[in-house]
This record gives sequence, C-alpha cells and structure tokens, in this order.
Amino acid sequence: MSVKSSNGRSKSPARGISDARRADASAGAPADSPEKVRNVVLVGHSGAGKTMLVEALLAATGVISRMGSITDGNTVSDAEPSEVHQQRSVVLSVAPLVVDGIKVNLLDTPGYGDFTGELRAGLRGADAALFVVSAIDGIDAATTALWAECDQVGMPRAVVISRLDHPRANFEATVAACQRSFGDSVVPAYLPVRSGDATTGLLGLLTQTVSDYSAGSAAPQVREATAEELTAAEGARGTLIEGIISESEDETLMDRYLGGEEIDVGALVSDLETAVAGGTFFPVLATSAETGLGLTELLEMLTRAFPSPLERSVPQVSGLAGEPAAPLECDPAGPLAGEVVRTTIDPFLGRVCLVRVFSGTLREDSAVHVSGRGLAERGHEDHDSDERLTHLYSPVGSSLRPVPYCVAGDICAIAKLANAETGDTVSAKEAPLLVVSWDMPEPLMPVAVEAATRSDEDALAKSLGKVAAGDPTLRVERNPETHQLILWCMGEAHGEVVLDRLREQGVKLQTVDVITPLRETFAAPATGHGRHVKQSGGHGQYAICDIDVEPLDRGAGFEFVDKTVGGVIPGQYIGSVEKGVRAQMQKGVSAGFPVVDIRVTLTGGKAHSVDSSDAAFQAAGALALREAAAAGRIQLLEPVLAVTISVADDYVGAVMSDLSSRRGRLTGTAAADGSGTEISAEIPEQELLRYAVELRALTAGTGRFRRTYLRHEPVPPNMVHTAPRQ
Repeated sequence: MSVKSSNGRSKSPARGISDARRADASAGAPADSPEKVRNVVLVGHSGAGKTMLVEALLAATGVISRMGSITDGNTVSDAEPSEVHQQRSVVLSVAPLVVDGIKVNLLDTPGYGDFTGELRAGLRGADAALFVVSAIDGIDAATTALWAECDQVGMPRAVVISRLDHPRANFEATVAACQRSFGDSVVPAYLPVRSGDATTGLLGLLTQTVSDYSAGSAAPQVREATAEELTAAEGARGTLIEGIISESEDETLMDRYLGGEEIDVGALVSDLETAVAGGTFFPVLATSAETGLGLTELLEMLTRAFPSPLERSVPQVSGLAGEPAAPLECDPAGPLAGEVVRTTIDPFLGRVCLVRVFSGTLREDSAVHVSGRGLAERGHEDHDSDERLTHLYSPVGSSLRPVPYCVAGDICAIAKLANAETGDTVSAKEAPLLVVSWDMPEPLMPVAVEAATRSDEDALAKSLGKVAAGDPTLRVERNPETHQLILWCMGEAHGEVVLDRLREQGVKLQTVDVITPLRETFAAPATGHGRHVKQSGGHGQYAICDIDVEPLDRGAGFEFVDKTVGGVIPGQYIGSVEKGVRAQMQKGVSAGFPVVDIRVTLTGGKAHSVDSSDAAFQAAGALALREAAAAGRIQLLEPVLAVTISVADDYVGAVMSDLSSRRGRLTGTAAADGSGTEISAEIPEQELLRYAVELRALTAGTGRFRRTYLRHEPVPPNMVHTAPRQ
C-alpha cells in the first residue's frame, strides 16, 4: 500500500504546530460518511512510544512536514504546558490523518496511572485500540489489566511493538511477553529483517515479501523474500495462517490447509481483516518512529482491518428524566447524539469541547441541547442548556481547523459552549437525549489548598470551576468539619497538573497538610461549674450552672438531662444551658474537634431576677463544659474506614503485609469478578491519605480500592499529633 500525502492548506492558525512544521494536509477536513472514519486509541505504559508514533504517522502522511520531539516539547499530541514540563502525556489528544480517502482519528492517551480518566475518555471515543509495547521495556501489569477490560467489551485490538531502532530492542522476547500477557490470539503479521545489528525491513508473513526501509523513507522498497528468509519465517507463517483460518467463516479452509492446499493470500488477508474488526484476532506489527520502519504496514492495518463506526454499537441513550429511548445507530441522518470526551479552557476561544458524534450530524450555526447528569457527588451539578454552535473544528492536537459539519462516527471540537463539561451529551434541541456515561475512576488522594491571600479566594473559586469542568476525575470539596478546601486527585502527578493549571490562570495558592476530621469525647466522668457574672452599670449578666458529664457508648450521640430541683434555674433557661453546651461541643474542648457521645446532666445553678438572660445561660453552659474538660480526661477519636482493595493474586501478600503497617484490620478476602482478589479491611483514615499512590507502587499500577466511612475509634496515645481544624 502506498502512503499518500494529503492536500489543502488549513485556514485557521495551528496553535499547536510551529510554522516550520505545518504542511499541506486534508486531515482537518470532515469525513463525508462513517464508512470513511477510523477512530483508534493508542494505549500503553508511559514511555512506550505512543506520542512519537503518532508524530511519525502524521509526518508520514503529510499532516506535518517533520517530526517534533518530546525533549523539545513540540509534539502535536503533548501541547499542554504541564506535558511539556513533565515530558509525558497527561491529557487525551486527537490527531487525524487521511490515507486513501480514509480519515483516521488517532487518540493519544497518557500511560501514567494518575491520568486514567483521560484514558477512559479515549476508549469512549474510539472503536479500536492499538496497544503500543516497547521492544526494550516490555509490558507492565496495568497494560495487561487494560487488555482484559477491552476483551470484556469486545473492542478490536492490535499490538504494535515500538522502538525497534534501539540497540537493546528484542522483538522475539517482546512478542513472547505479549502472548503470555494477552493470550495466544496475539500473533505477529510481520517479522523484522536485520542487516547487521540494525532492523532494516519487515517480512510480511502472508505476502512473503519484504518491505525494505534501509533508505530511511517511510515508503519502503518492496522485494521478494529470499529463500533463507522464507525458511526462517516458516514456523511463524504457519502459526499466523492457522490462527486466521480458525477465525474464518469458511469451515472448509482448515481441512484444505491441513491437506496441503495453498490458500489464496487474498482470502487470508480478507479473513484476517474480518477477524481483527470483530475483536477476535490480534495481529502484532513492528515499528520505529525514528526510522519510519513499519509505518506503511501500520497505516494499512488501521485503514483496512480496524472497524469503521458502522461496525460498532452506539452507547445506550435515554431521555432527560432517565426514561428509555429507542436504540441509536451510527447514521448521519439519525437523531443527534454526541458526547463530550474532553474539555479545555482556551484563553482566546473559551471552553473548547472535544465531541465524539455517535448519531446524526453536527453542523455549524445550529442549536443543540447540552445535558450533564450523574456527577453531582464530584461537584458537577446536573445541568441543561440550549446553545448555538457558532463554529466547528477538526482538532489536530491543540490546533483547530474549521469544518462545516461532523457526521456520525467522526470527532470534532466545539468552541465557546457556555456550560458543557466532560461527559456531557450534545443532542438536538427539539429532541434532547442523554448518552449513558462511562465508568469514571474515583479520586482518592486528597490535596488541601488555600489561597495565598484573601483577595485570591475569588480567583481560586472561579478557576477551580473551569478546571473541574474538564476533569471529571477531580473532585472539589469544602470539608464541613475542618473547613479545608480539598482537591481529591488520582495521585501526586494528577495533583501537580491540577495545581499547574490553576497557577497558569493567575491564581496564587499554596498546599497545606490535610487535617483528618477527628472527634473528641470524655474518657471518664467529670463535673463542671459555669459562672458567667458580669456587672456593667446597667443590666448585667448573671448565670451559674453545674453539670455532670459522662461518656456514652460509641455512636450514641448526645443526651441532655435536667435534674435541677426547687427552680434554682428558671425553666425558660434550661434550654439555654443545653444550647450553650451544644455550641461548645461543636467547637471542641481540647483540640478544636466536635465532642460526641456524652451525657450532660444539669444538677444545679443560680439565676438573677433582673440580670439573667438566655445569652447568659448559654455562655454559662459552654463554660461549664470547658471546665469539665479541663478537670477530666479527653479522648480523641479518629475516623476508621471500611476499605475494599482489588489486586491481582501476585500482589495479595504484599498488600496484606502493608495493611498491618497502617494499623489496618483484615476482615476478609474473596475472589474478585473476573480475576484477582478483593481484600476487605478496616483502616484509620489518617493512614490512607497517600494510599492511592502507595497502592499503585505496591501492585505495579494495578491495585484499586474503595472506601466508606465506618465509625470513629480512639486515637492511640502515640498518634495524638494531628493539627486542630481551622
């Protein structure tokens, strides 16, 4: 297959591509029909070479005139300042290219675990996945787990082994690792051809021809394989053919092949493409972004073997109230239904939304309905709005090229939407719909922030709203007990990116230690005397009360008992004493945390016929509780959480050993759905502040956990060092 350069110069400024690298390209043009679209998400661990592979494919097809580099910070995919700074992808990026009239939307995803939300968005927008595996680093456990997830939903996949130009690259060992991790249906379609220590070409196992890349061009010279090369590849070719035949709908092929008949190559290629599109067979290709090796073969596979949107089902939809709606098809003439898979804030264009259109056709200057549901617990309130689309764009990284429409199956960008957020549905104004949301990972690492000055508080609140709109994995919370502003993140790297985005908007802020919301209680009975007597010339203040305080069982709450006799405190002021006690309980009596689980008994007191008042007895009640606390023994209570940890069986021992160091109590284990083990435990919240990061390190990025509040328990004496709430 020949790789064609495309034509047509972009009329809009390509903000993400330097002038020196812009090229004539039709990649920004809209597809005319779903048959001419391929949506491919690139996945793999950080450093596998996804971004540079995208860069090489864009250069090979004329979208850019030359490749950028991660070191220089000028790749098409990694255009955010945080990506340039960290030298790794942190957000989903779309880069389209056109080959033989087929538009391929390449969705480059981050490989680092903190940015799983961006990966999930990429999977949502794609119809097939390209697993990029480094020929020198192999496969990590997180990539293996992702393969299993794709297998459960039947997503078509292929494997591309990258970085074959590296001196330590080992194609055979990497293929073996892929088969151990992904299964026997992962089979090479090409074998590297070496000249000395360098890989200079690829032998096509079906065509038995060699693509020679030794001239350094992305378009190789094709020659017949030598007898020696064919002999060396005989076993691999037989394995590939048997794998293809086993997936073929022609039940006679296997008998004919085993009988010695030479099967037509065209039929084998057709069956291979059908099996790949159906998600039952997974070819392995070999590439080098640096030398251009394998780019022609990869582009051919993307356009011919991967499915069009017509071959994939459309997500379920419902009405705005959740009522069932008729299933949709990928039909440009059908009801409009698209989903925002990413949102960014552009300093010039405002809110820019990346939209995968599942049904219907988006057109510029049309009215649409934008709906968001189901993320209220993360600070994203349910919302609906009718908006007009002034412009549509085809995104090439951060560059935007105007287009007049976007058909079902394609991906576009919409600028200047007022209220759209990631995960929202874009539908017709007269027939609004909701697309069922995809699974969002739960952010479990808290980062406490505060504005540097009081004048920065408004700017912080406004900027947080913008950042949260584009990041559904971020949860913003104002803790009602500690009054801290908490950013719940996926991990340290995610937290750094969120803080960088806030600072880029001019917000001055600082991080502070997260305060665990403790409780206080009385560890033993105590008595308190509250005397609030003041004379100021006119009406004074006079209130005296005596109380007994005793601890109750954990979770019992608060009881107030009146045992005064003889009317020493008038009846109208009994409630005032209780109000004062309750107010002081909320403020705390020792470390500034709420007091719980006590019984307060009012035993005596005095009143004045003129100077006593409701306010005076409230003050006396509060003072009595403080004095009782000073004379008694106060116990701090910490929150204990019920935690369920899902891990692969290989890491169960390490996780359970780690639990004991966190003062955790194991409550049970069970087989997880699919594979692995679920470990149940009770762990103090203080020990979980960084657990999202530490569990990932313990389990090679595969461990997950859920947490729910269980109860408060006494803090061990050697652990009493937590700062009071502010």
